[in-house]
Amino acid sequence: MKLMDSVKKEKIHLNQKKINIYLCGPTVYDNAHLGHARSSVCFDLLRRVLIAQGCEVNFVRNYTDIDDKILKKISENGKSIEEFTEFYIQSYEDDMRKLNVLDPNLKPRATHFIQEMIDLISQLDKKGFVYTLEDGLYFDTSKDKDYLSLSNRGLDENISRLNNDIKKKNESDFVLWKFDENFYESKFGKGRPGWHTECVAMIDSIFKDTLDIHAGGIDLFFPHHENESAQCRCGCERSLAKIWLHNGFVKINGEKMSKSLNNSFFIKDALKDFMGEVLRFYLLNSHYRAHFNYSLEDLYTAKKRLDKFYRLKKRLNIDSILDFNTTQNIVFKSDIAQKILEILNDDLNISKALAFLDDFINNANLELDKKNKTLKQDIENSLNELAKIFGFGFMGVKEYFQWGVSEDKKAFIENEILKRNEAKKDKDFKKADEIRENLAKEGILLQDTPSGTIWEYENA
Repeated sequence: MKLMDSVKKEKIHLNQKKINIYLCGPTVYDNAHLGHARSSVCFDLLRRVLIAQGCEVNFVRNYTDIDDKILKKISENGKSIEEFTEFYIQSYEDDMRKLNVLDPNLKPRATHFIQEMIDLISQLDKKGFVYTLEDGLYFDTSKDKDYLSLSNRGLDENISRLNNDIKKKNESDFVLWKFDENFYESKFGKGRPGWHTECVAMIDSIFKDTLDIHAGGIDLFFPHHENESAQCRCGCERSLAKIWLHNGFVKINGEKMSKSLNNSFFIKDALKDFMGEVLRFYLLNSHYRAHFNYSLEDLYTAKKRLDKFYRLKKRLNIDSILDFNTTQNIVFKSDIAQKILEILNDDLNISKALAFLDDFINNANLELDKKNKTLKQDIENSLNELAKIFGFGFMGVKEYFQWGVSEDKKAFIENEILKRNEAKKDKDFKKADEIRENLAKEGILLQDTPSGTIWEYENA
């Protein structure tokens, strides 16, 4: 498998015993937004593709549960930091389940690794990379001859997001330990860790060696990942990761998504109008490194495309609901699954893979038109395997096409169908047509079949 590292395309040997992946997770001070969704879905696809080819994947995604943003929020609502962050961790995990994102093997929290962070800072201090200012301990980037080697930036390229009003030695220097009497004891003084130090300490503690893949959003590339890389190189005397992967920005109607621009769109907002599988499918539609432009029009278009997958399931009378979390120990036998994996092995070429999927669905329907019953089981097996690779296609057909309709509304629809059946029995076709037309105005489409009348909700 080949993946595009921060510098060049690198090859992963799929026969190695275990592949370790670390994904930078959220800072849990608010609901998860589409940027979180995009990153999680993209790298969940990577994980699924590796597992489908027999790799043992150790996937770790962290939580930053101590941060200036978190402390500001709890000062406003009076909750404890543990209570506050636990609420948003659970909220985030609920969103991930709705997007069919596999649960990580490990979900470390920054507050569980404070001593490891103190130890890392001590290592850096002994080696001469640390100096002290009135508000905390700082990493001296001028002492690292390879600083900026990851992002390949120049020293004049937006080095710091903060003004140099605290008299740092270099504008690019960053805080390792913030003095704060409300937090943790250390030999440096009571305080709390700087954000850039958290992941390095967790990765070093969990993996004990150079990580295979470090992933995250492109907004983390600099300065976060650059500063992580510097600390590991200088403190642990090794590279933090063999391969660095970054997914592109999410834009809202052509504008970069940003808290400061007040256009950060929460996952929960999108899920009010669309099921999680549709949002996942939409977020997968473009290559992980490409910047992604979110728009409702494109989301509706993606829904129509995913409908074809479920219409094929419906034609085959497959209404079983599969567990999206089951991936291990599955043998992928179908030719279509093998071809899709071959395509995705080239830096997760999702556009080509989904185009191939479209062709498969079209060809499968053509074969079924020819009454080729021998292929029905093969097609069903293929669809199940593809669901495991892509992470969509797990819903029952009825559940999928009736999503978004309340139980009371469903009862009303079924009662209207009974009335329509009675009208047809009485040869009152005008009334039967009126019932169909009235339901259609509400997006409820009826279909008469040999086994009775079924309905779908058309919400686009």
